Amino acid sequence: MSVESATETFGVVKLGQYIGARIEGVRLGGDLEPETVAGIRAALNEHKVIFFRGQHHLSEDGQYEFARLLGTPTTPHPTVKSHGVKSLAIDSQHGRANSWHADVTFVDRPPKASILRAVELPSYGGSTTWASTVAAYNALPEPLKRLAESLRARHTNQYDYAARHAVEQRLQAVPEEFAGNVQAYRDEFVSTNYETEHPVVRVHPETGERALLLGHFVADFIGLSSTESQTLYKLFQDRVIKLEHTARWNWELGDVAIWDNRSTQHYAIDDYDAREHRKLTRITLAGDIPVGIDGTPSRIIVGDATDYSIVEDVAAAA
Repeated sequence: MSVESATETFGVVKLGQYIGARIEGVRLGGDLEPETVAGIRAALNEHKVIFFRGQHHLSEDGQYEFARLLGTPTTPHPTVKSHGVKSLAIDSQHGRANSWHADVTFVDRPPKASILRAVELPSYGGSTTWASTVAAYNALPEPLKRLAESLRARHTNQYDYAARHAVEQRLQAVPEEFAGNVQAYRDEFVSTNYETEHPVVRVHPETGERALLLGHFVADFIGLSSTESQTLYKLFQDRVIKLEHTARWNWELGDVAIWDNRSTQHYAIDDYDAREHRKLTRITLAGDIPVGIDGTPSRIIVGDATDYSIVEDVAAAA
């Protein structure tokens, strides 16, 4: 696939059957031609996560201006407010998000997309893997599709016992000089309580595809016990992270990744030494309120995310 405009010509190199593509020939910034922006949107809808090499010129401001071409940037985070004004610093000195998740699903309006730029990288490791939640849904047998479509899940930013135990284990592996940073970040992350009820199967507002809406912010399924929820969660989540449904990106300086948060999960791989530094900057774009196949939208249980993000009008943004 290739797209041409007055100033840009880019190609799309597919990386996997279900997810991932590399975009070539585009210099990212706030001055892209409308035809190029439309091509990027189309590639993102089709491939779920797209990658750009060689964007060494891009600053935080340039990243932000480019993001505005694709949608309305949110504030960096609903609760973590001390780690950036325009973008959120994804910094290993403040912790490592090495578990499968979609961004900020504990609010009623999760971001539609995230734009991540490499700033500093470890000498080895530190890659990121994305999974297609559309491919995961499509791979379910019909009885499990019907079951998933009937379920709703409670997402929260509050850690349960198992998650707290995992955090404590990671803190033990952090160099002493960074332990305070990690704990402070964790404390800020849970400083405001959010809980939202989402459909387990959401309908993508642009493509009409069905996707599993899960990830590590899921606490339980509505109406089911903790044990039942954990059993069903593993059943569905195992389909998400099946290797055939994933794409892995080995970062280089100057790289930018954009993923559709409505149809993917991701995992930052913690396979580099504790004293190696990994820093990226993330900008997220305002999304809509997820809707299940029966037309029922997500529901706030606790927390008001109005200050974090608008609710995108998908028709107006198209």
